[in-house]
Amino acid sequence: MAKAASAAPAVPRHVAIVMDGNGRWAKRRLLPRIAGHRQGVESLRRCIRACAQRGVRALTVFAFSSENWNRPEDEVSGLMDLLAKALAREVAELQRGGIRLLFIGERRGLPARLRQGLAEAEAATAQGAGMVLNVCFNYGGRWDIAQAAARVAASGEPVTEIALDRAMALSHVPDPDLLIRTGGEQRISNFLLWQCAYSELFFSDRLWPDFDEAALDEALAAFVARERRFGKTSEQVARPSA
Repeated sequence: MAKAASAAPAVPRHVAIVMDGNGRWAKRRLLPRIAGHRQGVESLRRCIRACAQRGVRALTVFAFSSENWNRPEDEVSGLMDLLAKALAREVAELQRGGIRLLFIGERRGLPARLRQGLAEAEAATAQGAGMVLNVCFNYGGRWDIAQAAARVAASGEPVTEIALDRAMALSHVPDPDLLIRTGGEQRISNFLLWQCAYSELFFSDRLWPDFDEAALDEALAAFVARERRFGKTSEQVARPSA
């Protein structure tokens, strides 16, 4: 169910990104996979700044899926360490930029120290009045739908699309207008299954560490060129002539 059915703005209000290709970027350079993830953090920093500058109101990135626990233990451990270091380093910059940081996903089962770090980072940026940055960590689209259904059922409210939508983990922002996936793959991999029902999809062959401002602008330009109909006909959504 779309939350808005208006013509596409010049810039999408909400951009979602599957940041794919870190491991392949490292492999091509004969580096350990964690080196690709470190470079991916640099790419994310650029993307956050660029999205805020271009007027995007919400950015949601897929940082760690519920399926990523099945990766090699050393890679998972490295990712946890990388997240902890990024939190310590980046929160002050987000505060200065007025960006509100939220972590979306299942926190039960995460180490207590990590849960505390996530909560402290959210609290430190809670007053940000600029762009909202959602970092999906230990997240899966099916998990999100299941937890929303459980919340609605527990409340005794009838299970409707509206009730489920309000119970979703991203109910604080509009559904993504644009979903970008890097790395050349053309699937959404259990990311925002509910929210992306009417999102425009853009697939980039660039590996995430190579995704720069020019690549972002290419995706934004493709979005602006598309006609968003939300089930209507082209004639129904056509803008009136001047």
